[in-house]
Amino acid sequence: MSDGINRTKNRRFEDEGSGLGERHVQMLLLFFGLMVAFGMRVNLSVAIVAMTELPEYNWSEKIKSLVLSSFFWGYVITQVPAGILARKFGAKVTIMTGLTVCSLLNVLTPLCAKLGGWKLLFAVRVLEGICQGVLYPSYHTLISAWVPPKERASLGTYAYVGASFGTIVMLASSGVLASMAGWASIFYISGGSGCLWVVAYFQRGASSPTASKSISEEERMFIELEQTNEAGKTEKPAESLPTPWLSFFTSPPFLALIAAHCASTWGFWTLLTQIPNYMKNVLGKDIKANALLSSLPYTVMLLLSFVFVWLSKILQKKDSLSMSFNRKLFNSIGHFTPMVLLIALGYVAPGQDVLAVSLLSLTVGISAAAQLGFMINHIDLSPNFAGVLMGISNGIANVMSIIGPLLVGIIVSDNKDASQWRIVFFIAAGFYLVGNGLFVTFGKASIQSWNNPTANSEYSSTPQLETPEKTSEA
Repeated sequence: MSDGINRTKNRRFEDEGSGLGERHVQMLLLFFGLMVAFGMRVNLSVAIVAMTELPEYNWSEKIKSLVLSSFFWGYVITQVPAGILARKFGAKVTIMTGLTVCSLLNVLTPLCAKLGGWKLLFAVRVLEGICQGVLYPSYHTLISAWVPPKERASLGTYAYVGASFGTIVMLASSGVLASMAGWASIFYISGGSGCLWVVAYFQRGASSPTASKSISEEERMFIELEQTNEAGKTEKPAESLPTPWLSFFTSPPFLALIAAHCASTWGFWTLLTQIPNYMKNVLGKDIKANALLSSLPYTVMLLLSFVFVWLSKILQKKDSLSMSFNRKLFNSIGHFTPMVLLIALGYVAPGQDVLAVSLLSLTVGISAAAQLGFMINHIDLSPNFAGVLMGISNGIANVMSIIGPLLVGIIVSDNKDASQWRIVFFIAAGFYLVGNGLFVTFGKASIQSWNNPTANSEYSSTPQLETPEKTSEA
């Protein structure tokens, strides 16, 4: 009887339009969390230019490259453990711990560089990478707990575009800060902003609707019932379920997701770390020296993110289109379009500055569509283990951010040789083609049987079938 009443209230709550609720506040907090996190992630790329103009920091190109890559050395370490810890202790705890330590390290960065030179700075950046490695798995765990299935694509994207916004703000402001208050101010302000966010998140953030003191009873029931309708009930609390590691790595949909994630990361970091070098040496356009041009690709990415969310909401109303179709559609837009534009960029002639910058901005910007594709697909496959799945795929994918630049160094022996750069672009395009091809072929958007190991035949005599995809969800 009570279940029927709850379902009636839930339907009324949904039909009347839930408006802005606590789940939206939580996503806004996550937006600003990624904003400050990415500000701290990219600040060194600008600050190091001002630093190396000083005699005490006159480092070689090899040392600068080593220091700039050090963040990712630590970043890949905590990906998988973060998903496990977020399930055990709550995503709020792991997010706050990671950003608190990272913020303090940013504030201390100028002192560390002064006392220990590039070696201590390298160590600090590795530690910052370790701290930020917890974010994406924890975010997925939290989004899985807070966001109803129909709103995953939109609210998840709103949370994750904080990364683009933080990059824009830092790239656009760092040069001004360095010229007005010295390079150290870049780290003081970005680290201080992180500390302020941690205080705000401590006050309002919550790992789940049941842990929130600010959510209404109606919204809590709405979220919980929507998620129960999708996933069904588990025999144990989600945080105490055994982790089906073997099932993860023998699941074609998840392996296809990993392939798409690797392709996206390879293409994205090839663009953002190597294209400025290409444009300076081949096309004679130094976009790194121009804060506006440096931030333009991220600005286009931010704006197009909202366009794609709007489009997904329109498609969501089409009952004939499944969630799987929508995931694959947006992932194809976010991978195949940059693939074509990236190849075109390799054939732009010197002097065609506007065309080159336009292609670069569109290539980066349109990749935002993939945020509504593979990026949120972990939660589709397994709400219970979304953070662990994100940790696995993000950890593997971010190895690409280390290998990619190294391969470019091997292929491009002459920075001014356009033909060598085209090889780099064709390799990135190949990653997009294969990664999205596997995602379209083998990807799914339905809950997998291993989401509930206690009901799976691997742990019990009663097998659990996959949940049928709901056609009204985008």
